[in-house]
Amino acid sequence: MIDGRRSGTAERVAIRRAAHPICDRPAIFEDPLAMRILSEEGAARARAEAGDQEQHPWLRGLRIFIAARSRFAEEELTLAVEQGVRQYVVLGAGLDTFAYRNPLAELRVFEVDHPDTQAWKRERLQHAEIAIPDSMRFAPIDFERDTLAHGLEAAGFRRGEPAFFSWLGVVPYLTRDAAFATLSFVGGLPRGSGVVFDYTIPRESMGEAERRTFDALAERVARAGEPFRLFFEPEELAAELRRLRFTKIEDMDSAAIRSRWFGEKSGEPRPHGRSGRLLCAWV
Repeated sequence: MIDGRRSGTAERVAIRRAAHPICDRPAIFEDPLAMRILSEEGAARARAEAGDQEQHPWLRGLRIFIAARSRFAEEELTLAVEQGVRQYVVLGAGLDTFAYRNPLAELRVFEVDHPDTQAWKRERLQHAEIAIPDSMRFAPIDFERDTLAHGLEAAGFRRGEPAFFSWLGVVPYLTRDAAFATLSFVGGLPRGSGVVFDYTIPRESMGEAERRTFDALAERVARAGEPFRLFFEPEELAAELRRLRFTKIEDMDSAAIRSRWFGEKSGEPRPHGRSGRLLCAWV
């Protein structure tokens, strides 16, 4: 993040979420607030994407991956709530809308984001006339000046109680130290806590065609001031998570994502390539 400027990635991701149920069949994630919270320009881009019948397969694959990770996070959150968790933290919340369609009055939701992005989101909520429920708390944190623990506690987070975290579209942009500082914090919470996040395998582990696609995307996000910086081999990451007290780990590649939500029929949509993975870990 650059001070004084909101995250451009946040709106691009929200555009994909808004376009997915219009573009893709079957749709696996529907967010009734996704289009409303977008800027006028963003909503126009979502509608244009939905109307493009000749879009590149890679764009469709990216959109499906974004939908899958949102569904994964909310499915795992449901399991956490069934097990008694009453705190949900959305890290790098961007334009995520769960807090504003949350059906569980007893579940407190904390949105963590850079102050500039969070201020922009609050403007979007006001413009769209989306009410902020009593169960919702903003936790603006500039990680160069503050810590996750301090920012959450200032917002009313109870560190002595279990919590579930979603951390979508964030890890690839972090330094290794920053990523593991967050994972260490979650791993230090009471048993029953968990986290869902996505990550990317190293470029050298990708196939040739996928490297070309990845390089094009990496160039785009770098130009936007948000370059990719962090990659993991699955076995290495699992070992690090176990060291941080996580005991149950589910790590899904594109084949597992396809199997879980789309089945094995050749005509079904699929997330693009092998590089993006979804992981859930429980303390």
